[in-house]
Amino acid sequence: MKVLIVDDEPLARDELAYLAKQDSHVSVVEEAGSIEEAGKKLAAEEFTMIFLDIRLDDGNGINFGKQLAKKYPRLKIVFATAYDQYALSAFEASAVDYILKPFEESRVKEAIKRVWASSEPAGSVQLSQAANPRMSVTFEDQTRVINKRDILYVEVNNGDLVITTKSQKIQAKLTLTKMGQLLDPQDFLKVHRSFLVNLNEIKKVEPGFNHTYELTMSNQDKVPVSRSFVTDMKQALGM
Repeated sequence: MKVLIVDDEPLARDELAYLAKQDSHVSVVEEAGSIEEAGKKLAAEEFTMIFLDIRLDDGNGINFGKQLAKKYPRLKIVFATAYDQYALSAFEASAVDYILKPFEESRVKEAIKRVWASSEPAGSVQLSQAANPRMSVTFEDQTRVINKRDILYVEVNNGDLVITTKSQKIQAKLTLTKMGQLLDPQDFLKVHRSFLVNLNEIKKVEPGFNHTYELTMSNQDKVPVSRSFVTDMKQALGM
């Protein structure tokens, strides 16, 4: 894997680069001292993952991460910071992991392993996963098999992925991005940075405040549609 480390502190970059290079999954490690420099490197070549600090001299890492998630959907983001209070915002930005300074080798290896496991599969494999009517999810050493047609919606709640089905709520060790890759795009749509919905289970669409919408699902739960996803929702529902 090709790894990019973005941190405005040279010593922190060096430490993280050294630890990353110890992992057998990592083939290349490059560094950037600013958001601007990172943007240039990402535009020039493809990286598998990025270790991204949150407080940078030329910007906010969370905001940059959200931009990257849209521009480079295959890029896996791991936030690497001295501050633990941004964890929820980080996972809402589709982060795969969140590690704290000072870096521990075991946590760096765990983050790389998590990225490796969540890396987007080859096209034919991904298509077969999406087409499979069933999926397995694991949480706290328990694995459950879910019929995808029973899923009403999926949300990120306080950093945890929660799957709401017709009969229960199930937590899973997945990112929302990875969950979306496992579902058929003909049936499931992302309508908010924290929500995926089953289009077949939408019963009502109502306009909300400031050009947003609210969906009523078949179990009467309400799901928000943010402005950036309104066009996709209308197209999917034939509105």
